[in-house]
Amino acid sequence: MAEGRRASTKGAPGPALVAGAPAPALVTGAPAPALMTGLAPPPGAVGPALPRRAALTALAALALAACGRRAPVAAGGARVVSLSPSTTEAVCAIGAGAALVGRSRHCDHPPEVLRLPSVGGYADPSIEAIVALSPTLVVGARGPAGPALEQALRGHGIATFFPETESLAQIEEMLAELGRRLDAAAGAEQAIGRIRARRLAVEQAVKGMPRVRVALLFDTSPIFAAGPGSFADELIRLAGGENAIARGGAYPSLSVEHLLALDPDVLLDGAAVEGEAQPGTARLAALRDAPGWRSLRAVREGRVRPLRTDVALRPGPRIGDGLAAVARALHGDALALSDAAAAPLSPGGGAGLVGPLPSGAP
Repeated sequence: MAEGRRASTKGAPGPALVAGAPAPALVTGAPAPALMTGLAPPPGAVGPALPRRAALTALAALALAACGRRAPVAAGGARVVSLSPSTTEAVCAIGAGAALVGRSRHCDHPPEVLRLPSVGGYADPSIEAIVALSPTLVVGARGPAGPALEQALRGHGIATFFPETESLAQIEEMLAELGRRLDAAAGAEQAIGRIRARRLAVEQAVKGMPRVRVALLFDTSPIFAAGPGSFADELIRLAGGENAIARGGAYPSLSVEHLLALDPDVLLDGAAVEGEAQPGTARLAALRDAPGWRSLRAVREGRVRPLRTDVALRPGPRIGDGLAAVARALHGDALALSDAAAAPLSPGGGAGLVGPLPSGAP
């Protein structure tokens, strides 16, 4: 869910907050009809479709050369359309980026994917635009489009993969399954190893530190938060925190009065991410004098912490760095967590070393 907001946002979730969770509340705006005008030629257009498809294929191959250089899957005939930022990142992270031929409008990492044709949004992809790209596989996070999208694509003879990604274990399984489907198992193993190495480093760094009661908010009007059963809830626990929101589902909507009753020690501002008009703007900090908000202990005592990075809101291959970002936001300078870069894992090579945080991480 969180990927949708981030994506429009995420992903997934101002989101929308999206990528992954089915809660439509975190997706920015109301879901549009699934069938929208996409890449199909306008009425009266002249000329065969084949040259157009060939041009799109050439554009995709050129754009994705960088993110797919480890395992050029396109040679095997795979053509992948990804409908969520987390799965787009995952395809590239395992070395299969050369197979990507289309993306959602929210997919923005790695930067090379921005040159790919867009087939619509997370909640409103265009079936026509997808079919025009002749994919062999459509992947994405589970979300508002629901099973109807999968059924429509299968009706066109297109395989689909829309995995649950509401835990680190499910994120790892998503990477492993993509590796199996795209003949990139070694790259998937490396990506999973980097997540596990980062998780181990964070768990060791927070060991023995006081646990912090925290509420992670994805948006403020209305308020949407990370609840039990979400991957963000797991990040909070692994980062040495205790989620103050223990009921209401994975992405509950709350009132300010409810937050007052919960009285968290820290408010994590998941709405303050890069890529907005004012990068890193803390939306919660801007509400510190608003009625209700100014009565929150975390606001009064200056413990509103912006995440300033979307890696913590995207259930994909960079989730280990997202975990580190949450740990830093919770514990600040008291946290001794190395950012030293290390060589990537070799297939089957064990836990590996910790990789660097993205430049936007706190």
